[in-house]
Amino acid sequence: MTPRAVLLDALGTLVELQPPAPRLRALLAEEGFEVSEERAAAAFGAEIAYYVEHHLEGRDRRSLDDLRDRCAEILRDALDLADLDHGGARRAMLGALEFRPYEDVAPALGELRRRGARLVVASNWDCSLAGWLEAAGVLELVDGMVTSAEAGAAKPDAAIFRRALARAGAERGDAAHVGDSLENDVAGARAAGIRAVLVRRTGAPPPGVEAIRSLAELPALLS
Repeated sequence: MTPRAVLLDALGTLVELQPPAPRLRALLAEEGFEVSEERAAAAFGAEIAYYVEHHLEGRDRRSLDDLRDRCAEILRDALDLADLDHGGARRAMLGALEFRPYEDVAPALGELRRRGARLVVASNWDCSLAGWLEAAGVLELVDGMVTSAEAGAAKPDAAIFRRALARAGAERGDAAHVGDSLENDVAGARAAGIRAVLVRRTGAPPPGVEAIRSLAELPALLS
């Protein structure tokens, strides 16, 4: 029987980040700066590392703006472009981000909804997640979301799972969590008493883990 609630990770499960370096190079060129793709990739990697460490600080619009300002400074410093103003760095950083849904997302989520499941995204992200999911066409496919910034703790901490269950109106014994990270999603959900399903799109899944290669397999697995 399909569980009352299906909790879903976002990045790597519902959406994938398109390679940001080519877009960053093009946007920097519009600002009058030429950089190699390798340099752009390294700079964006530095920005992402900083963001991952500090993303809980983006809990509302004001704090998110501050976080994005700091991320833009990290990017500019990593590019070593002293003449690139802050506004240009921020525009290039945000413009280089594009998230696209996997092809299996809409059919799988539609079928789960048809079977009566409540779908709630539970993701390590700042308060801007809804906007990114809307742009990717995913927001309309789910019933709600909880971010780590909202919960005040990142997966695998149980706090985000508890809040997602509350948003779905379900108990942990009548829910499943689906994600692509062994630590954050599988171990985190299990520690919270929730059935965990690993999305492993390439490569063999580890033993002892309930796994799927595509979300297309999820409705049948949870039936």
